[in-house]
Amino acid sequence: MDHRYIFTALTRTSDLAEKEFQIKKLQKEKWATGDYVVCKIIDVGTNEAKLELTNGRLRGVMDGDTLVGVLGIRHATLEATGTWKEVEEDGMLHVLSWGGLLGKLTSKSVFLPKFMEIKYLGHACRDGKKLTMDDFIKPVAHTKFETPVILFIGTSMSSGKTTSARIVTSILKAAGFKVMGGKITGTGRLKDILAVKDVGADAVIDFVDAGLPSSICPPEEYTEKLEYILDRISAEAPDVAVIEIGASPLEPYNGEIAYLGIKDQVKCVILNASDPYAVMGIMDAFNVKPDIVTGISSNTLGGRELVEKLCGVPALNLLDVESIPRVKSILRQRLGKDI
Repeated sequence: MDHRYIFTALTRTSDLAEKEFQIKKLQKEKWATGDYVVCKIIDVGTNEAKLELTNGRLRGVMDGDTLVGVLGIRHATLEATGTWKEVEEDGMLHVLSWGGLLGKLTSKSVFLPKFMEIKYLGHACRDGKKLTMDDFIKPVAHTKFETPVILFIGTSMSSGKTTSARIVTSILKAAGFKVMGGKITGTGRLKDILAVKDVGADAVIDFVDAGLPSSICPPEEYTEKLEYILDRISAEAPDVAVIEIGASPLEPYNGEIAYLGIKDQVKCVILNASDPYAVMGIMDAFNVKPDIVTGISSNTLGGRELVEKLCGVPALNLLDVESIPRVKSILRQRLGKDI
C-alpha cells in the first residue's frame, strides 16, 4: 500500500494502491467520467468530514492530505449535485461523496455542512496513458439472466432501501438460500453492498464493478454496464438476488432502464417510501404494484394505514420484529419456496 495517498472506495476495483503510477496533468478536454485523479485536500469543510476507504472503513482527513478518487456526476435530490464538467481553470473540485466521487459542487441542501474542497494535481497514469475504471473490469461470460430477484426501490434517496435489503437478506440466509446482493444504480459507496454482505450474502456487486462511479451516464452506456452486472450475478449461480435500485427510479441514474432490464425476473418488489403519497407516484410511473411498502412512511400506524388506504398494498415496518412473520409469508408466496 502506497501511504502517500488516501485511496477512496471508488478505486477498490483497481490496483492503484499496489502498483506504481505517475501523476500527469491533462487538459480539461481529455477528462472523462471514470478517470482516476489525484487531488490535494485544501479545506476539509467540517471536522466531521471523512473518506470511505477501499475496505469500506471511514477515516478522518486533514487539510494537505492527498487522495485518489474518480471523476463523476452526482444529482441527489435531498443532498447535493455536482459534476466534473463544471471544473474551472483553477482546478478546484469537491468531494461529492465520501466514497471518492469528485467534481464541482453545483448545489447542496442547506442542512448539509460545507463540502470538502480539493485541488486537481493530475491524472493517475501509466506509460503516458491515463487510468480509468474501465481498465480494471473483470471479464465474464455472457449468459441469459434467469436469477429470481427481490427488488428494492425507493421514492427518494435515504428512504430505507439498504436497511430493508439487509433484513430480507438475513431472512433468506436463515432459510438456507444462496444470496447475491447487488446495487445497480446510484452513487458509488461501498457501505450499501457491505450491509448485505455483513448479514451473510454470499457475494455482492454494484455498478462500480462495471466501471461506473455513479450510474449517471448515457442510456446506451448504462445498458451495456447493466448487462455486465447481470452476467456477474449469473456467474455466481445464486438462488436469489437481492437487488437495490439506488436513489429513486425517476432521478437521472438510469433507474428506469435498470428496472426494465431485470423486470422479467423480479418476484417481489419492496418499495421504501419517505411519504405515503409518494408511493402512488412510483406506482403510476412504472405501472408496478409493490408487494410491501416500508421505510420512513411505515414507521407509525398512521403512516401504514394511509399507505394501505391510498394504494391498497401492505405497509410493514421491517424494523419491527412482529412484522417478520408477514414478510416471510409474502416472500414464501412470491418465491414459491419454503422460508
